[in-house]
Amino acid sequence: MSLVPVIDLAAGQERTVAAAVAEACGRVGFLVVTGHGVPAAVIDRGWAAARAFFDLPEAAKRSVAMPRPGYPYGYSPVAGESLARSLGDRRPPDLKESFSIGPADLTPPPDSADAVAFAWAANLWPAEPPGFRDAMLAYYRALSDLAGRLMRLFALGLDLPEDFFDSRIDRAISALRLLNYPDQPVPPEPGQLRAGAHTDYGSLTILLPQDAPGGLEVQGADSAWHAVPTVPGGFVINLGDLMARWTNDRWRSTLHRVVNPPPDAAGSTRRQSIAFFHQPNWDAEVACLPTCLGPGETPRYPPVLSGPHLASKFRSTVTLPAV
Repeated sequence: MSLVPVIDLAAGQERTVAAAVAEACGRVGFLVVTGHGVPAAVIDRGWAAARAFFDLPEAAKRSVAMPRPGYPYGYSPVAGESLARSLGDRRPPDLKESFSIGPADLTPPPDSADAVAFAWAANLWPAEPPGFRDAMLAYYRALSDLAGRLMRLFALGLDLPEDFFDSRIDRAISALRLLNYPDQPVPPEPGQLRAGAHTDYGSLTILLPQDAPGGLEVQGADSAWHAVPTVPGGFVINLGDLMARWTNDRWRSTLHRVVNPPPDAAGSTRRQSIAFFHQPNWDAEVACLPTCLGPGETPRYPPVLSGPHLASKFRSTVTLPAV
């Protein structure tokens, strides 16, 4: 059996579903959800637009390259990032390319130059493929709605009022990232992966993966690496560092990675995925929840603000200036 459970969000009473989600969050920090309500047409359109973008010539993709190191949105070429560096691991850069956008309808930023330079930075839209911008914004909105529903299930699973997180995510600074892992005609460097082992930075991640060689793995409590199942029509959900902080590590922000395809794999080993990184409001304070502090326990982490935490982690992963 897979370490990562599959949970149907449309099956059973809400509190029953919340209890199943909470069990997965405490045991492994990963789950796969079905019955999520995101329209198949929105998913299919977003997937096709992402594929068409990555099929463009390199020069066309670089026309929307991130304009400076640490800029959060736009195109990042293969080997432009090393996720392992967010944890201090100086391994070779990741064998992937990506395109990221942030929210298009945020209210004015707080009084913070860092907020303006990071979360409120302008999205960069390519001239092609046709319909790309509309497809991405529709996907972003649908996944933002799903993230809000998951946060309400999280609240119930943590014995909090269902709307506890609402005021902390009503101006969320989430990011949508398209990912392409090309074929590997040249063997990777020692220790080089499609995506090095890392934890995510925010509250939760919603991933649409492709079932292809060289996939996502999560580290279990046994320290072994376990493949995450790909379920047709399902999303992979994992917790980020802020949720671990909120819960005093009762819920896990788990190490995960994307491994290289087997060197003897037949045919193309290209792999695509789309990740939605849900991030609370820039100025949302994340501190240990009262329901996660037992008698005699103390918080393991000091309070942090969502936005500055995200910006510092993201900038630590940059390996190359965009060109």
